[in-house]
Amino acid sequence: MPDIVRLSSRQSDFRQRLDTLLAWDSVSDEGVFNTVKDILKTVRREGDQAVVEYTNRFDRMSTSSLAELEISHERLSEARRNIPAAQLEAIELAAERIRVYAEKQRLASWSYTEADGTLLGQQVAPLDRVGMYVPGGKAAYPSSVLMNAIPAKVAGVPELIMVVPTPDGEINDMVMAAADVADVDRVFAIGGAQAIAALAYGTQTIPQVDKIVGPGNIYVATAKRMVFGTVGIDMVAGPSEILVICDGQTDPAWIAADLFSQAEHDEDAQAILVSPDEAFLDAVAAAMDTLLEDIPRAEIIRASLSLRGALIHVQDMDEAVELANYIAPEHLELSVDNPQALAPRIRHAGAIFMGRYTCEALGDYCAGPNHVLPTSRTARFSSPLGVYDFQKRTTLVHASAQGADTLGRTAAILARGEGLIAHARSAEYRLMQDDARDDA
Repeated sequence: MPDIVRLSSRQSDFRQRLDTLLAWDSVSDEGVFNTVKDILKTVRREGDQAVVEYTNRFDRMSTSSLAELEISHERLSEARRNIPAAQLEAIELAAERIRVYAEKQRLASWSYTEADGTLLGQQVAPLDRVGMYVPGGKAAYPSSVLMNAIPAKVAGVPELIMVVPTPDGEINDMVMAAADVADVDRVFAIGGAQAIAALAYGTQTIPQVDKIVGPGNIYVATAKRMVFGTVGIDMVAGPSEILVICDGQTDPAWIAADLFSQAEHDEDAQAILVSPDEAFLDAVAAAMDTLLEDIPRAEIIRASLSLRGALIHVQDMDEAVELANYIAPEHLELSVDNPQALAPRIRHAGAIFMGRYTCEALGDYCAGPNHVLPTSRTARFSSPLGVYDFQKRTTLVHASAQGADTLGRTAAILARGEGLIAHARSAEYRLMQDDARDDA
C-alpha cells in the first residue's frame, strides 16, 4: 500500500494535521530570488543581448541573436503537418471545444440612460498584447498552449507572443502545432526568468506586453511575481491538486486512477480522497497498490502521496462539503449519485467535475473549460483563467446638463467634507444655479 496519510474528522487534532498537510510555501528561497532579480535587472538593461546569453547558458544553445530564436509560421505549419493524424485531430477537437466555451465568457459593453439624460455604462476592450509562457524541457504541454492562447484570441487580443524553452535546440512539434491551431502570432524559443523579463520590459526584438500568462518552474513563477505591476499576470500557481468526494459507490480503481492523475505531475502535487465510507477508503488504497505496479511515473506518485496525499474519513456528506469549502481545491470531483444537488453548496473550488464518469483529466485536455486554475487554497478568492482575463473594463459617464446639476450638488458636499475644494468647485461650476456654489 502507498505510504499515504489516513485521517478522520473525529480525531482531536484533525484540523491541525489537515492544515499541516495543506501548507505550501510558494515563496522562493533567497538564492532563487536573488538569481531572478539579477536576470530581470540585466535583461531590462541589456535587452536582446542578455536574453541570448542566458538562453545559451541555461538551454545549452549557441545562437548569436534573438531574431534567430524566433520560430517562423512556416515552422509551425510544418509541425502541424508532421505530427501523427490522431494527435492533430485531438488538438483540433480540443481547441474547438475550448473556443466554444470561451465564446460564452466574452464580456460585452453596456450602458443605460437615466431619466435626466445622463448615460452610464461600461466599455470592454481587449488587451493590446499578451505574452504566454509555455513550459519546455522535461515535458511538452500542447494543452497549455490551447488553454492560454484560445481565450486570449476569443477576447480579441491582436498580438499574442509565445515563449517556450527548447533545451539543446529541440523543438516539440505538438507544441508548435498547437500554437498554429491557436493562431499564436509570434513564437520565441526562450524560457526561464529571462523570457519573463523580455516580455515584461521589452527588448530590441520582443515588444513589451501588457500581461503574462502561463505556468513555469520556480524561477518563472518568481519572475512573474516580481514583474507584476509593470505588467499584469494571471496567477502564481502552486503544485497541482485534486480533492475527490465519493460516497463509496464508485469503482475504487477509478478513484485511485483519478488521484494518480494529479500525483504524477510532481512530488509536491496533492491528491486527497474524502468519503464517509471507511471501507471504501480501504478499497481505494488496495486499488492503488495494484495500479502502481505498471504505471510509468510510479515513483513520483508514491512520493507525492507520501508527502501530501491523504485518505480522509468524514461522518457524512455534509461534513465532506464543509471540508471541501475549507480546502478550496484546484480540482474537485463529486463522485456521487446526485452531483447537481451537491455542487451548489460548493463555494470554493477551481473547477468541479460532476458525477462518476467525469474524471478530472477531461478538464485538463478537452472538456472546454480552462485548466488554468487557482491552487493552494486561492480558489477562496480567485477564478479560473478565462476570456475576461484578456479584456479590460472602462467605465463610461456622460452627464447631461440636468445630471451635472443634480450630481454636482452631491459631489460638492462630499468633496468639501473631504477638504478637497478644487473638486467641489469643479462640480459647482456646472450647476444650473450659480448661487448653489459656496466657497465656505
